[in-house]
Amino acid sequence: MPKIDIDQIPEVNSTGYPAPYDALVAGRFRKRLGNAGGLDQFGVNLCRLQPGAASSQRHWHETEDEFVFIVEGEVVLVEDGGEAILKAGDAATFKAGVANGHQLINRSDRDALVLEVGTRSGADTVTYPDIDLRSVTGEGAPGYTHKDGTPYERG
Repeated sequence: MPKIDIDQIPEVNSTGYPAPYDALVAGRFRKRLGNAGGLDQFGVNLCRLQPGAASSQRHWHETEDEFVFIVEGEVVLVEDGGEAILKAGDAATFKAGVANGHQLINRSDRDALVLEVGTRSGADTVTYPDIDLRSVTGEGAPGYTHKDGTPYERG
């Protein structure tokens, strides 16, 4: 079993979200642990959220399960039914196809570290209930669009 040198994995601070939706995740940094280990059936990220940053826009997946585990710090889980504080040692799961928009927000004054695990289905539709955004992935899929299917202008 090959050991991954986590310190050698670069932190990635990027998003495919079009403006203005990209600003919310500007303080999100990920180390792609699964990629570093050659995994392709599911993704594993170590996500660092700076104060004020979110893990994503509030969303849910049609075909991909998600799991998060709080390694250190504190985040607020925002879902359709309200908010819950997650602290180090807490976990949450999000089943594919369940229309419950969710996101994590760091409202504390220090960084939070979250382990993220998710299915890589190859084709998925992601719904963002609060904003005019939709994502469709897979071969020939349009990626990010407005909810009516109109593509976003590339900036």
